[in-house]
Amino acid sequence: MRSFILLLCILATSAVAAQERPVGIFQDYTDVGNPKLAGSTQYDEATQTYTLKGAGYNIWFARDEFQYAYKKLKGDFILTANFEFVGNGTDAHRKIGWMVRESKDDNAAHVTATNHGDGLTVLQWRLLKGAFMRDPEDEIFTTKKNYNIIQLERAGKKLTMRAAHRGEPLQVIGSVTMESMKDEVLAGLFISSHNPDVVEEARVWNVRIDQPVPETYNPGKEGWIGCRMEVMNVWDGKRKVIRESTGRFEAPNWMPGGQHLLFNENGSLYKMPITGGTPEKINTESINHNNNDHVISFDGKMIALSSHREGLPGGGSTVYVVPIGGGTPKQVTEKTPSYLHGWAPNGKELVFVGQRDGKVYDIYKISVNGGEEIKLTNNVGTHMDGPEYSPDGKYIYYNGNQSGTMQLWRMKPDGSAKEQLTFDEYNNWFPHISPDGKWIAFISFPPDIPVNDHPSYKRVMLRLMGVSGGAPRVIAYLYGGQGTINVPSWSPDSNSIAFVSNSGK
Repeated sequence: MRSFILLLCILATSAVAAQERPVGIFQDYTDVGNPKLAGSTQYDEATQTYTLKGAGYNIWFARDEFQYAYKKLKGDFILTANFEFVGNGTDAHRKIGWMVRESKDDNAAHVTATNHGDGLTVLQWRLLKGAFMRDPEDEIFTTKKNYNIIQLERAGKKLTMRAAHRGEPLQVIGSVTMESMKDEVLAGLFISSHNPDVVEEARVWNVRIDQPVPETYNPGKEGWIGCRMEVMNVWDGKRKVIRESTGRFEAPNWMPGGQHLLFNENGSLYKMPITGGTPEKINTESINHNNNDHVISFDGKMIALSSHREGLPGGGSTVYVVPIGGGTPKQVTEKTPSYLHGWAPNGKELVFVGQRDGKVYDIYKISVNGGEEIKLTNNVGTHMDGPEYSPDGKYIYYNGNQSGTMQLWRMKPDGSAKEQLTFDEYNNWFPHISPDGKWIAFISFPPDIPVNDHPSYKRVMLRLMGVSGGAPRVIAYLYGGQGTINVPSWSPDSNSIAFVSNSGK
């Protein structure tokens, strides 16, 4: 009898497993509410794009009909993606977006961050299973239309919708508190045609499910969370994840030839193909406490890096240079801490950030052969970081908080003619100049982050602007920060960048 019961359990488990159809990062996809016409979800691995097709009378009143690609989640999470309908469609109120739902029952409690065929963008919800959704009590409308980037975040019992037009920061649309919603929910992409006799189609890309840590989380004490290595075309904004890990890696550089990335992990440097694959360790001999400051020379022959020495001020971060293929590192700086950030185009000098005598951080330059360090800034109660030469050698770009917030600046290589380039409420760090000398890519932290800090695990943006300033535009929304884009990370053709995002414990 026991064997028979065990067999039944195995068969039941196998049947449940067989019913799931994983698609991309989602566990399954299905039609909810038994719509008249069947829907589907497909995933293109090459472009990491989802195509959803779905019918259904609506997602409203006391029951719903739609196609759903979902994943079971617990705790807090952030859902972000780009959405677009395919074709002109039939009904102006066809719907796509993110949905958080208690179950696949057609009358389940849910929250939807919804974009309609006519551009109407709405946060909608059913508070309890079987409740009758009301207009306007159970929805929040946007003042603008045609958002193509939608985010839905759960923090405790509160769900918040944000949305953006391409190039703009995310705007808060509204929030709803779901007091009775279970901790484990279904979260995913949906489409409904708002017409039982029609199947509509939509494409979704840059799909990210981030599981954040508390604001008070200390990764140095509590452990590092998972990482994704991403590459992105800066002109169309499309991103691809090429590596994931439950551990920590940081700060990719694009290597000469455009086919590999350089990054640091567990104190060592590695390279890997831009298509993904097994990383290859770069030999730096006994210099094996490397941090996220590593830069490739303009001629592609050398790597400069920062690595820690024990028992010295500031953790002993010291600048070294090593051949691009690995070998014996040569020490450049003696005083610590020294954090490398840039090569001069002539290959003869390096720029770095140093703290001397426990005082503020200043920008210095030094010969690759070592010797006297030349101080380029004289800070009093302020902070500067991220110095990087322009490809023509005319400027050093950096970030500084002389204005009160952390903004981007540039100066001449001798430290003169300092000029502020950004003027907004964000704290902007690490300007990286494209190889063609036309563009700056940089990371922006929210205004509530301490002005001199660039912590891990925050809701940040990557932005792009011309090298002489102007209005920055957003090119990526992500969960990251420290280690995301500390070093120059442009592709040689000035079309793409590489960076690290984070999610999960």
